[in-house]
Amino acid sequence: MFSKAVQKAMNKQINHELFSSYLYLSMAAHFDKEGLAGFAAWMKAQSTEEREHAMKFYEHIYNRGGSVVLEAIEKPPTEFKKPLDVMKQVLEHERKVTALITSVYEVALKENDYPAQVMLQWFIGEQVEEEKSVSDIIDRLSKVGDAPGMLFMIDAQLSSRKAD
Repeated sequence: MFSKAVQKAMNKQINHELFSSYLYLSMAAHFDKEGLAGFAAWMKAQSTEEREHAMKFYEHIYNRGGSVVLEAIEKPPTEFKKPLDVMKQVLEHERKVTALITSVYEVALKENDYPAQVMLQWFIGEQVEEEKSVSDIIDRLSKVGDAPGMLFMIDAQLSSRKAD
């Protein structure tokens, strides 16, 4: 049986995933404006991935006979600082998302919802990858400091990222 508590938690997570998509799209717009096409491409791919995550929750709810209830999505910030600062903000956000998914998993555990637990284990693994990916970019940016040439090299590397 698909409990109301798990459905409610997953519906909230859909909202969080869609906000994440908006946040990364807003960051992409910032980087496009700043002439950092690689950072913008990375953020656009991240935005697409977050929408796909929302749809995984949507499909899970729908496939189990639940009700998808969409709520308003909070407006993301539109002003950002240097790439290193933005990527630190991304890491902080991804850690928050990890905590949110963990809380949905805890609801599924409490409700003995094994199908939800299996699905959520994928998300937990995905969050480990997300945090590692962003941490790697932060490490590279921290090492190059304010050297414009190195920043553009990292920008070029990031341009090759596609949504998973």
